[in-house]
Amino acid sequence: MNTKHATAIAWIILAVVMIVVRSMPCSAAGNPAPASTTAADSLKDFKCPEWFRDAKFGIWSHWGPQAVPMNGDWYARGMYEPGNKHYKYHLEHYGHPSEFGYKDIIPLWKAEKWNPERLMALYKKAGAKYFVSMGVHHDNFFLWDSKIHKWNAVNMGPKRDVVGDWQKAAKKEGLYFGVSEHLGASFTWFQSSHQADKEGPKAGVPYDGADPKYQDLYHFPAEPGDNGWYSNNPKWHAQWFERIKELVDNYQPDLLYTDGGLPFGDVGRTLVAHFYNSKIDAAGKTDRVYTCKSIGSGEFVPGSYVQDMERGVLPGINPFPWQTDTSIGDWYYNRNWKFRDVNWTIHMLIDIVSKNGNLLLNVVQRPDGSLDAEVEQMLEKVAAWMAVNGEAIYATRPWLTFGEGAVKAGGGHFKEDFAYSNQDIRYTRSKDDKVLNAFVLGWPDKTITLRSVRVDAASSDAKVRMLGYDGGIEYSVNAEKQLVITIPELPEGKRPVGPAWTFQLTGFTVSLHPSAQYDQPGAVVLTAEKAALEGDKINTEQKGDLAKNIGFWDSPQDKAHWLVAIKQAGTYQIRGEFATASGISKVTVEVESGPSTTAEIPNTGSWDRTAWVELGKLNFEKPGVYHLVLRAADAHSWKPVNVWRIQMAPVAK
Repeated sequence: MNTKHATAIAWIILAVVMIVVRSMPCSAAGNPAPASTTAADSLKDFKCPEWFRDAKFGIWSHWGPQAVPMNGDWYARGMYEPGNKHYKYHLEHYGHPSEFGYKDIIPLWKAEKWNPERLMALYKKAGAKYFVSMGVHHDNFFLWDSKIHKWNAVNMGPKRDVVGDWQKAAKKEGLYFGVSEHLGASFTWFQSSHQADKEGPKAGVPYDGADPKYQDLYHFPAEPGDNGWYSNNPKWHAQWFERIKELVDNYQPDLLYTDGGLPFGDVGRTLVAHFYNSKIDAAGKTDRVYTCKSIGSGEFVPGSYVQDMERGVLPGINPFPWQTDTSIGDWYYNRNWKFRDVNWTIHMLIDIVSKNGNLLLNVVQRPDGSLDAEVEQMLEKVAAWMAVNGEAIYATRPWLTFGEGAVKAGGGHFKEDFAYSNQDIRYTRSKDDKVLNAFVLGWPDKTITLRSVRVDAASSDAKVRMLGYDGGIEYSVNAEKQLVITIPELPEGKRPVGPAWTFQLTGFTVSLHPSAQYDQPGAVVLTAEKAALEGDKINTEQKGDLAKNIGFWDSPQDKAHWLVAIKQAGTYQIRGEFATASGISKVTVEVESGPSTTAEIPNTGSWDRTAWVELGKLNFEKPGVYHLVLRAADAHSWKPVNVWRIQMAPVAK
């Protein structure tokens, strides 16, 4: 087919796509829609299905021909990039990519030891409630029985319908089934295969991707400047739509994953709306999930799809369900990588679930489809933990806070290494709010205080139990109304399975302890060191092992100033850490030329005996940098005070 005809056909396909966009027969909720309804309108009605919210844990097979060299992820691209580790490996083991290209790697992928039924049974035992098969990676090689693209696993390589066989195994075990597509980025990702070495004995000799007879694998050449994650070429957009539509139409998956944001504007929206609308439940809602990323190229609209975090977590509870996708090793088998252990896997799962998320875990397969013995042993350990603690994971919802402790897993992609300890606690709750689960991410010492939990009342049958332990658990409520749990003295071999232990609270009426809100995302801490002090004597000092404080505040004319960066608009609760031995005093916290709040500072009896004092609330109408002032409320009744810090926490809506 000549270029002019191919381009014309692409424009025709794209025109048909755009017509479909503007004439979707029903919304994502399944209700009739007017002819002018766009795909974007259709997606607004999406509500994450309960099955996904309840599932919490899925396993992914990120597998294909790129596993063959056992050298890690992105092999099909790196082998065409001089200086890349894959290029060097390819030269040493296969030859120059002008002579032995990725097309020649594909037949080497035999999957001769792949047993999807056995693996799926193992994954179910490990606690997975859904399974995701690779559909197509950036290498443009389809793992399904495609009728429109010859480069697929039925025609070559293992000569099996990988997606179809995985789906049958998942259905047999009662798992929900998903597919991942990385095709959107393939066009620009694979352009390196069209190049040539710039130096050396093969300088100027084109790689095999430049051969026109292989364009159906390596793509046609990109236009100058078309080098982003997603191509701006409409011909490619049309091809992507046609091919991913074949995947979802032929296999009807419960979940579709895109490696990036939603690609290609209305073209991508149409595909997702079609995916949603192809399966509507009795209530008129889709029970399908589309997950994509909120960074980089493409589109992300909160609430219209499920947010995906690659190798990372969110910093706090997300109002919408979300998912982390990560791996126990490299994305494709890499002989040089160490596998993650059960501690990392369970701790990641707990942290994610406490924040309203799911964990999708890639279990790395060898090229032949089998698992290393080490990986199977790790899955057995996950299975043992889930058998005891699964009731605190599955079908739960986030509590008023995700948790407490020294480790604050910062939000972002590619941030997933955290040293959790027995000081770190995460929470989930049952759907009916009758059960609160507290996970301790290390074997606790003699007692542990749930600092985020305020006990407002306890029924006559209130109790605390440790999952996996038949004995009774003693507890008390301290003066701050926090629950203090006494840990039974158990030698390591007699404890319930780790690496985290679940304490389940029933029969209690609880709320978020006032102190806990200051540990939540968006909270601000204003320390003495950061204050600009106004006055002749007021200054910073340090008493013993305590942090620096503002002292020598004798004059009611003195003031402390801070510049505060407010990242989210709204109302903030304010508190301060004070000490005074001079009697009761009053302070005012105010935003310059804005709102203020005044509170009484009690006599703590000593200049180094501190107390937290709730100061009131301030409203910030928009994000920005504000000038905050701490001053005496009344000059006539002023008594000197010491100030250690001011804390501000956003009030939950």
